[in-house]
Amino acid sequence: MNLTPIHPKVTPIYQTSVFKFASLAELETYYTTPDHGGMYGYSRSEHPNSDELVAEVARLEGATGGGVATGAGLAGLLAAVLATCQAGDHVLCPTELYGGSVVLLSQELARLGIETTYVPLAELYDVARHRRPTTRLVLAEVLSNPLLTVLDGPRLARACQQQGILLLIDSSFTSPILTQPLSWGADLVWHSATKYLAGHSDTTAGVVVARDPALGKRLRQVAGSLGLMLAPLDSWLAVRGLKTLRLRMWQHSENALLVARFLAESPAVAQVFYPGLATHPGHALAAHELLGGLFGGMLSIRLAHDSAAAVDAFVQKSKLFPLAPSLAGVQSSCSYPAATSHRGLTAEQRLALGITPGVIRLSVGIEEPADLLVDLKQALG
Repeated sequence: MNLTPIHPKVTPIYQTSVFKFASLAELETYYTTPDHGGMYGYSRSEHPNSDELVAEVARLEGATGGGVATGAGLAGLLAAVLATCQAGDHVLCPTELYGGSVVLLSQELARLGIETTYVPLAELYDVARHRRPTTRLVLAEVLSNPLLTVLDGPRLARACQQQGILLLIDSSFTSPILTQPLSWGADLVWHSATKYLAGHSDTTAGVVVARDPALGKRLRQVAGSLGLMLAPLDSWLAVRGLKTLRLRMWQHSENALLVARFLAESPAVAQVFYPGLATHPGHALAAHELLGGLFGGMLSIRLAHDSAAAVDAFVQKSKLFPLAPSLAGVQSSCSYPAATSHRGLTAEQRLALGITPGVIRLSVGIEEPADLLVDLKQALG
C-alpha cells in the first residue's frame, strides 16, 4: 500500500525500546561509526526524542559539546560527576548547596570514593586556597536554594580556569533565559528539567550540556551504561515545555517581583529573599549578571512569627500556593525547606545556613498576579 509521506510539525513520540536494522552491515555501521551513523539501536542509550531535547537545551545554552538528558535532575548531577571524577577525586561546593545535591554527593558518591567538601560561597571564589591535588570539579548554583544567594559566576569561572578545575553550574532556578553559564567560562551546565525547562509539573527530567564535545560524549556514555537516559515520552514533554520557556520566564519573573514587593510590606513577614528587590544583598550582582532584567520566579520569606506553627497556618489557609516539594510549574506552590530539601541537616546546621523554622520557599507561577496577592494577604492575615 502506498502512503502519502507524512511531515508532522511536532516530532512524534518514539515510544519504542529498540530500533530495527535492515542488515548485518547496517548493524556494524551503527557500532563502528561516530554518532552511530545517525541511527538508533536501543532507547536506553539514545532515541530521537532525547536527542531533540538535548539539542534544544544546548542551543539555548550555547553549548557546542552536546550532552545528555536523564530520568531526573539528580541523575543529571550523577552523570556529570561520574563523567568527570573517579574514586579518589575531590569535589568542591558551597555550603549553601541544595540539600538533594548534598545527599547524593556526601552519602552515595562518597561510598564510591569521591569526596566532597563545602565552604561558604563567599570563600569559594578562592579556589586555590580550598583545592586539593585531587580536586576535579567545582559545583555551584546560580541562585542558592532556598535563600537565593547570588553567585558571581564569571568570577568563579576565572578562578577555576586558573586552577585547571572543571566548573559545573546548576542553573535550575534561572534557565537559559536568565543565565548562560558557558559564556562565563563554565564547563558544564546542569538543569533539573523537572523545573522551568519542562515547566508544567508533569514530567521528571534532568539535562546536562557541555562545552567540550569529548565531555559531552562521556556524559552520554555514563548515562547509557547506568541506565540514566530519559524516556521518550518525558523527553517529548520537556521539549514541549521549552517552546514556551521564554514567555513563561518573563511572566514568572514579573509575578515574583510583584509578590516580593507586596510581601516586603506585610507585617506578617520579617524578611523577603528575592534578588529583584533593591534590599537584597545580591541585587546589584544579579542585575548585572542575569539577562533581560529578569530575576526569576523563586523567592523565600521568613515569617515574623518564625515558627513551624506559623508556616502550617499559612499552608492551610493558602489556596493558590499549595505545599509541594518541587517548584517552577505554571501554577504557584510553596515548600518548607526544613522538612523537604534540607531535612537531612540538623537544626543547628539549618540555622547556620539561615533556614529557620519560619522560612517558606515560594514558587511563583504565571497566574493573574492580583489573584496571587489576594491569596497571600488572606493566608498571612
